[in-house]
Amino acid sequence: MNIFTERDADLSILLGRTVGILGYGHLGRPVAWNLRDSGVDVRIGCRERNSDSFNRAIDDGFLVGLYEDIAQEAPIKWLMLPEEVMPQVYMERVFPHLRRGDTLAFASGYNLTFGFVEPPPTVDVVMIAPRIGADSVRERFLDGRGFYSMVAVGQDTTSAAWATCLALARAAGMLKRGAVEVTVEQEAHLDLFLQQAIIPAVYHIFTTAAQVLSDAGYPDEAAMMDLYISGELNEVINRAEREGLLHAVRKATSTAQFGMLTRLERYQDMPMQRIMTTILRDIRSGAFASEWQRENADGQPRLRRLLRAQEALELWELEQNTLERLKRASD
Repeated sequence: MNIFTERDADLSILLGRTVGILGYGHLGRPVAWNLRDSGVDVRIGCRERNSDSFNRAIDDGFLVGLYEDIAQEAPIKWLMLPEEVMPQVYMERVFPHLRRGDTLAFASGYNLTFGFVEPPPTVDVVMIAPRIGADSVRERFLDGRGFYSMVAVGQDTTSAAWATCLALARAAGMLKRGAVEVTVEQEAHLDLFLQQAIIPAVYHIFTTAAQVLSDAGYPDEAAMMDLYISGELNEVINRAEREGLLHAVRKATSTAQFGMLTRLERYQDMPMQRIMTTILRDIRSGAFASEWQRENADGQPRLRRLLRAQEALELWELEQNTLERLKRASD
């Protein structure tokens, strides 16, 4: 396994080559700004003229066109579209304009892994996937902190795919902290596993804990603040990011360490490993991708139903009341 940094990338690889960012949304916009600040010739592709994203890109000073316009102009095409939208846009508005030796870049391995996008053998295929929320991609580029990412080459037709991949990663600010080399499939599996095995568990823990504390008579404001609003837990996570998870635990008080480690044994009796193994199996087999494809084809009824059920929880009103009261108190 390789870990790449800015020393491994040559930005001159991108000189004279236009990079087309197809999709000017949550991730496309900060990546486009970062590329431009790094001296790259960037153009923006949007779904339709006079859309919000089209006008925003113009206001931001970019040359803008429809997806097919930019796909035809730019030899490097970086697809920044939602995963459920990308396959159709690719087939209808990008694929017809691919030329031998072009580079297709992706910010996720999802559509490549599960066969929803199948590039021809005549082009390079690279992936540069940030391991941070899109909202922080621009902020951490500007303040110099950087962030971690994953990089992969799915197809190297020109024998220069890695050079292009790393140059794009550096220009976008994705080599500042380091980029881990993976396969496209590994990135997709790991990303889905985090979304489906880790985040739901944390979500469930917080909602259950809030209910337990409320039922026990603790003030809602105090309970919500202590669970996550105060940021105390974030400090533990941030310390783990810098120094490692066990070291973060050892930095806690002896009382906290004893409580954590003795109660950890109780959680080991839960079927968590079985649940996570099943989730990973569904990811790797493509069962989840097929399930999500059917959900999209039906208009996402189950997703909307699940969101409504969560939005109806009394917990969120308590959460917002706590946030508002704390904000007023600090103003």
